[in-house]
Amino acid sequence: MYYINLVIDQKSRHTDELYTYASEEPVSVGQVVNVTFGKSKKIRKGFVFETGVTPEIGLSRIKTIESVDDTYSLPEEAVRTAMWMRSRYGIGYYDGLKCFLPPGKPPRPGKEKEPYRDTVAELQDIRELTDEQTQAVGVIFDAVETGEQKSFLLHGVTGSGKTEVYMQVIRKVLDLGKTAVMLVPEIALTKQVIDRFAGRFGKSRIAVLHSKLTLRERHDEWMRIRKGEATVVIGARIGVFAPVENLGVMILDEEHEATYKSDQTPKYDTVDIAMKRLMDSKGILILGSATPSVVSYQRCREGIYQLLEMKKRYNEVPLPAVELVDMLEELKSGNRSPFSHVLTEKIRKNLSDGQQVILFLNRRGYSTFVTCGNCGETMRCPECGISLVYHKKEQALICHYCGKRWPVTARCPSCGGETIRYLGIGTEQIEELTKEQFPDVVTDRLDLDTAKNSREINRILSGFSKGTTRILIGTQLVAKGLDFKNVGLVGVISADVSLNIPDYRSTERTFQLVSQVSGRAGRGDRRGEVVVQTFTPENFALLAAQEHSYTKFFEKEVMIRRFMNYPPFTDLIAAECTAKEEDIAVNQAQRCKNYLAQAKLPDAEKVLGPRESYSFKGQDASRYLILVKCPRGERNRYIYYLRFFGDQMMQKDIDCVMTIDVNPYSTL
Repeated sequence: MYYINLVIDQKSRHTDELYTYASEEPVSVGQVVNVTFGKSKKIRKGFVFETGVTPEIGLSRIKTIESVDDTYSLPEEAVRTAMWMRSRYGIGYYDGLKCFLPPGKPPRPGKEKEPYRDTVAELQDIRELTDEQTQAVGVIFDAVETGEQKSFLLHGVTGSGKTEVYMQVIRKVLDLGKTAVMLVPEIALTKQVIDRFAGRFGKSRIAVLHSKLTLRERHDEWMRIRKGEATVVIGARIGVFAPVENLGVMILDEEHEATYKSDQTPKYDTVDIAMKRLMDSKGILILGSATPSVVSYQRCREGIYQLLEMKKRYNEVPLPAVELVDMLEELKSGNRSPFSHVLTEKIRKNLSDGQQVILFLNRRGYSTFVTCGNCGETMRCPECGISLVYHKKEQALICHYCGKRWPVTARCPSCGGETIRYLGIGTEQIEELTKEQFPDVVTDRLDLDTAKNSREINRILSGFSKGTTRILIGTQLVAKGLDFKNVGLVGVISADVSLNIPDYRSTERTFQLVSQVSGRAGRGDRRGEVVVQTFTPENFALLAAQEHSYTKFFEKEVMIRRFMNYPPFTDLIAAECTAKEEDIAVNQAQRCKNYLAQAKLPDAEKVLGPRESYSFKGQDASRYLILVKCPRGERNRYIYYLRFFGDQMMQKDIDCVMTIDVNPYSTL
């Protein structure tokens, strides 16, 4: 008889442990078996985590597995990573495991669903690499050939040819019989990458993983990867869990983007998962960005990553000229339009020259908040406490946090007044105003309201790529990775949107957004133009973006971070207590803070809170958090104690759940 430890397909926090079972036949780590659990006779799935186990309980108490499920299995490395995630993020075994599992139930037999079946391979004329590309490729090739596990930060200006470096490395890895994963921060970017990669590696070798695929499509793509039919995986964040074996390289393009950090349990960081998986296969990690995160750039200085730089555009065209426009002066001159005089004239000129225009505003909807002119009450989501956004096309007030909507009302729900005011500007209003000013020009919008599925995303981008759409308006979806040769002008409607968010990353986020969207201009044979509208033109992040100087921004920002004791000089850990009763949530958060102080952990006396989580106000639930500025090297100790405290709440049947978020991208 063989004894194995299983994780049971059971989401209850009370069963988060390994269970010993017997098997008459040998099984391997990663296999799936069918078992009964507890007193129930219902068949459940069990996932083999350990084999060759010496039982710690009497043999008579050990159940025997019913059968082995040959439908699918997981790589052993995936199981080891799931176990690591448990200690790293303070989650349960199954929370980590389910990240690797194929979604949903196996579909009925039939023809496989092929996403992007209409892909037209983009045949590229591969010219000679630039000196900077050649140098970067050579350094990475050396690591690939020697089998040395290394991490690289590829800092290349927009248009410098980072994608070609990626493809050269992937070709090298494939030639060595290994697999590759290419991640992008937004689903909207996958189509463009797929077309390019299909032209280089062949459509049949590529698989796609992201959340906008149907469950059937995701399942079929997962199985193609697991069977080894697809050796190049393209995806958004969830692609980091692709069931590949012999992983040679994992690439995170636009590595600075917040979308690489999960905001749902498990609250993992994609970079962490990538590094852990690559350690197992001695693979290469490549983080690419024109505006690296402060944390990544600091890691280069500390020798954790190796920095590779590409400072020139591939076509030798200079980076676009950036002009900052003071909107306060526009107001003083009587211009209350969201378009400055400078931006309006430059739009006209670029259109007359046959160029295309991108207008960027990181706020969707028509009006960003609705208020009563009589009592001043702002309409908020009754469940989330977030300001409702007016969407004119749908004639609805929508909560951008939970997605629920309410009909537009003519009366204030608080005082009954009829003076309802719609304030703030979103992309829907910008689209309307643009069409009024330029009625003969085809205008389209790319944001979460229009990009509801892959088909719509592809339609919008295809229209702009073909030149049919002359003006494209969008949120951050238009700022990331899009490569269109005919964009002559980019207009940033309001750079202050991200600058005024009360978060320590706000200046970093502003610099990145402005720099990234600026990089969409002038990617052809003409130098582009950028107009950045702001009420704070003296801000150091905007001035650095105007000069295209990452180092100027970094030196100032890292000095502030060091002084304020923020990452990368500490680890922030948010411990959130969620309960139906507000008093319970507050009390447990305070008890947790006291517990850390009693444990005499370093800097435990500096733990902040408890305070209510501003970004959460669930129906019939409250959430309070404490925030730990954890000294470097002490993260695992803090997580151990936090997890122990959470387990104690569970054992005492306290109706409160603790979640741990390591280095959250927002501390609201």
